[in-house]
Amino acid sequence: MPPHQPTAYANGYPRTNTFDISPHSFQPRSSTTALRHRRSLLNRILLGLIGVAAFAYFIWPRASVASVISLGVFSAAGDAQLDSISYYDLGNAQGTARGWEREERILFCVPLRDAQAHLPMFFSHLRNFTYPHHLIDLAFLVSDSKDNTLNLLAETLEEIQADDDPKQHFGEVSIIEKDFGQKVNQDVESRHGFAAQASRRKLMAQARNWLLSATLRPYHSWVYWRDVDVETAPFTILEDLMRHNKDIIVPNVWRPLPDWLGGEQPYDLNSWQESETALALADTLDEDAVIVEGYAEYATWRPHLAYLRDPFGDPDIEMEIDGVGGVSILAKARVFRAGGHFPAFSFEKHAETEGFGKMAKRMGFSVVGLPHYTIWHLYEPSVDDIRRMEEMEQERLGREKAEQMKVEWAKKLKEEFGDPNIQWEQDKTGMQQLANQDKHKAADSAPRPAGAGGQ
Repeated sequence: MPPHQPTAYANGYPRTNTFDISPHSFQPRSSTTALRHRRSLLNRILLGLIGVAAFAYFIWPRASVASVISLGVFSAAGDAQLDSISYYDLGNAQGTARGWEREERILFCVPLRDAQAHLPMFFSHLRNFTYPHHLIDLAFLVSDSKDNTLNLLAETLEEIQADDDPKQHFGEVSIIEKDFGQKVNQDVESRHGFAAQASRRKLMAQARNWLLSATLRPYHSWVYWRDVDVETAPFTILEDLMRHNKDIIVPNVWRPLPDWLGGEQPYDLNSWQESETALALADTLDEDAVIVEGYAEYATWRPHLAYLRDPFGDPDIEMEIDGVGGVSILAKARVFRAGGHFPAFSFEKHAETEGFGKMAKRMGFSVVGLPHYTIWHLYEPSVDDIRRMEEMEQERLGREKAEQMKVEWAKKLKEEFGDPNIQWEQDKTGMQQLANQDKHKAADSAPRPAGAGGQ
């Protein structure tokens, strides 16, 4: 047969009527085959959903089933939302003069280092704060500590948060641990020695910035910095400072002294007004130099907040200042959100809290101190104080020893020569008897008058 027949198709089937259905024509798939493919597709989709859900649960183990299945579109309450999106109006976190009435939240920051001995005193103050505790978020940074600060801190906070009185419970509590390589010892002489000040202040600034950046939330209106070793302060201090409605405000800080040292003394000299002498001094220093107050090496002649205190003055009187001390600082959170921080470098020849004050003034924020509103820092004796106390103790022991030697000498005389008082009494009695005998003899020998013998 020739390869191409006019009456046949190329495949060899004979050509017939054009509209006849031949074996090679297209035939529709049977219903059984289509159903099999649909089931296979559904199984694949179901397995894919299960895999996605398992992966989502591994990533977000605490999410609800509905939230996991919907990838967060539906919350546990069934509302259509995205859990990863939060909205904050920072206009509501500006800070006002009566924050306790407007339920403004405060971030309470406390840097700690080898503070185990001071924690009981600190928490005794904290429990008595009158600002609503649920509006206070506590943030602690434990750094370069060798004692039991971290464990004692955690135990005490757990006790407070589990207190039977719900008014004692604070808001969010954060404990952060980070070392900065601080080598300066915590004794008074080391901490306040001139040689250690620049490096110590810069590391302290780093610690404050780490604590702040890790814990400041969009809903905080205020940030309060407090040293752990404040001995006495009003329980209303947050409200008292807040009422002034300043961007940054600090109280006066003094410390008690033993009577032989004068009874009391200004403590925090880092709150001050700038002086022309200090500005001229700054121009002569290297760019990395840090001016610190209270040392003969830097005679700044600045007006210090501490030295302007009047015990009977109005506690609400304000004084504009440039540098601020770090014992107790209340600042509006917007100062930090605007870029204010604690310089860990030389900023206008200052660092840490004093640099923070100068930076805030440069940024246009109000910085004030209260010269007659005083809190009291714990007294820590200096090396000179300790030396003088040792001398006084030696003097006391010397007096006691002299008194004892005097008593022992008198006892020895008594044992060897008898009690002189007893001998004196005996001699006194004998002399009185002799005197009486002489008196009677004189009376008997006296001549009798005439006629005394009868008629």
